[in-house]
Amino acid sequence: MRSRLEQTGYLVDDGLAIACFLALRLHRPVFCEGDAGVGKTALASALAEALDAPLIRLQCHEGIDASQALYDWDFPRQLLHLRAAEAAGVRDAERLERELYDRRFLVARPLLRALQTQPSVLLVDEIDRADDEFEAFLLELLSEFQVTIPELGTLRAEVPPVVVLTSNRTREVHDALKRRCLYHWFDHPGFGRELAIVRRRLPQVSARLAEQVTALVQALRAEDLLKPPGVAETLDWARALDALGANEVDAELAVVTLGSVLKYREDTDRARGLDFAAVLAGRGA
Repeated sequence: MRSRLEQTGYLVDDGLAIACFLALRLHRPVFCEGDAGVGKTALASALAEALDAPLIRLQCHEGIDASQALYDWDFPRQLLHLRAAEAAGVRDAERLERELYDRRFLVARPLLRALQTQPSVLLVDEIDRADDEFEAFLLELLSEFQVTIPELGTLRAEVPPVVVLTSNRTREVHDALKRRCLYHWFDHPGFGRELAIVRRRLPQVSARLAEQVTALVQALRAEDLLKPPGVAETLDWARALDALGANEVDAELAVVTLGSVLKYREDTDRARGLDFAAVLAGRGA
C-alpha cells in the first residue's frame, strides 16, 4: 500500500500506510484528523489514483442534511412527465406514481453515488462542520453501506467504497463515529519528510530552493501564529518562488512573498519579526 501511494507522489509513514491497508481489508473508514493543510484531503485523492477508482467528494458544511448528501428527486422532470402523461390521456394513478418514482428521476448525491459505484473512494471532507444529526445519519450508513429509499426499497453497495473522513477539529466528533473508523492523526511533518514531499510533488523546483522553503516554513511553525502553515502552503510558496524564476530565496524575497504561505494579517506581521537571514544561514545560504 505504501509503495502504491508513493507512486502517486503522496508520501506516507508506517502508521498511515497500515491504516490504509486495513481500510481496504476490513472495509472500515479512515478517520483523518489534524490541522488544515497537512495532507488529509490529498490522501483520498492519492488513494483514488492508486486504486484507479473515481474520487467522490462530499463537502460537509453547517446545516447539511441527508437530502443534500444522499439523494433527491428531480421534481422538474417529474412534473414534465406528469404533464406529458396527462396530455396523452393517462388516468391510471398507481401507474403514474410508479413512473414518477422510477430510478430515472432519482438524483444521486455523493453518498448514494459512492454506494452505486464500484470501486470508488468516498471523501467525507470536514465532518466536524456538520451537526450531530448528520453525524448519526452518516454512522448508520457507514455501518451497513446501504440505504433505504421508501419508493425504491433498500440499495446496498456490492463492494463498499473506500471511505476517508477528515476533520480539522473545529469541534469534537462523537466517539461513536470514531469507533467505527481507523483513526490517524496528521501532524506537521519534520524537515526531512517535508523536504521529500516538496521534491516529490514539485520536481521542477531547484533542490536549493526546496530546502530553503522547507526550512523557512519549519521556522514559521515555531512562531506563535494563528494559523501555522501546512504542507499545502509549503508547496504553494515553493511554486510561487519558482514562478518568479527563483532558484534560491533570500530574506528580502521571503518577506515580500509571505502572502503565499500566511493567510492572516496578524501572522504576517508576526512573521516579519523572524530573522529570515539567520534561518537561511542555518541552511548554508
